[in-house]
Amino acid sequence: MNRAYLLTPPGVGAIAVVRLMGPQVKPFLAAHFSRPVPEGRCVHGDLTDRGDVLDDPVVVSFNGGNRADISLHGGEWVVQSVLALARKEGFELSEATNQPPIPLEAADGANILEREVNAHLPLARTELGVRVLLHQQAAWDEFIRRATPGAAEEAHLARWMQKAEGLKGEIAAILADKGLWWLLNPPRVAIIGAPNVGKSTLANRLFAQERVITADLPGTTRDWVGEIANLDGLAVMLVDTPGIRQTEDAIESEAIARSGEQILSADLVVVVVDATRPLEGDQADVLDAWPDALRVVNKTDTPTPAWDIVRIGGVKTVGTTGKGVDDLRKAIRSRFGIVAGMDENWPRWWTARQQTVLQDALGRVELVARMRDGD
Repeated sequence: MNRAYLLTPPGVGAIAVVRLMGPQVKPFLAAHFSRPVPEGRCVHGDLTDRGDVLDDPVVVSFNGGNRADISLHGGEWVVQSVLALARKEGFELSEATNQPPIPLEAADGANILEREVNAHLPLARTELGVRVLLHQQAAWDEFIRRATPGAAEEAHLARWMQKAEGLKGEIAAILADKGLWWLLNPPRVAIIGAPNVGKSTLANRLFAQERVITADLPGTTRDWVGEIANLDGLAVMLVDTPGIRQTEDAIESEAIARSGEQILSADLVVVVVDATRPLEGDQADVLDAWPDALRVVNKTDTPTPAWDIVRIGGVKTVGTTGKGVDDLRKAIRSRFGIVAGMDENWPRWWTARQQTVLQDALGRVELVARMRDGD
């Protein structure tokens, strides 16, 4: 039986992975993928349908070539096109639960941590993500070496308890660091604001190319537009939404209503306000509705701002020239723990299993501390 599974649907903070299973996998890849796919190797190439390129995915083959995971870069249209192609080639579409692109039992590795590294490698969509993930085996080996009591510490409980107090802080810091998880699971970032404040222009700057239609007319963006952007090492699903305002235009009203679902599902909301317009009405409404959002004051090159632009804080930008966009990228990355000079040799977690192990280890260290303090 030939089956196709959509493991990670687009728009949920991760790449879209289509898994193919069955004897038809090899003929499918031979006919539609531009490069041979040796078993157990990640191969980047073009996926085509009758000569038309659907996407440039990373493909991994395993289980004797009878399984393949296709990690797609595109959005909903690309996913549906690939699923339609699979159906046309005799694959039956089935439901599947989310799991790593490569099952742990099919991933190479001397231990479970190394297998987790290899299983999640296809999720690393940027060079930074690949580097940080590949450093994890050595990083954890070093941490475990330091966290293991030596002969002298085993012989002197007080010395070990003193060291354990420091380890408690390190483990807590590792648990609080979600940076690698976000590097492997691109967060959704929704850009919102009143009409014509420059949201789409800023989105184009963040994408580093024209992806969204812009114009000096309110309501130009009639639907939400989402696509992956690489913000200096962090892949994010940027969602540009229609301007939020009261309107009698039925189409625009429907677009605004539908965009609400995208905003509510976002991991970060970026509110853009216009320095040339009064900070009231639609602009004030958006700020009040999203008090925890990352704030951006756009069009700050105006010689006569309509209000004191330091009043609300946030990032100052000029979307038309790109001024301040680097600061905006930095601010978005920092919200997800991705900072300049990120230590690639620091141990980090990226699976639920690792979280559980760390929480258990923290509990044991805290028990030692309580015993010492007589708590």
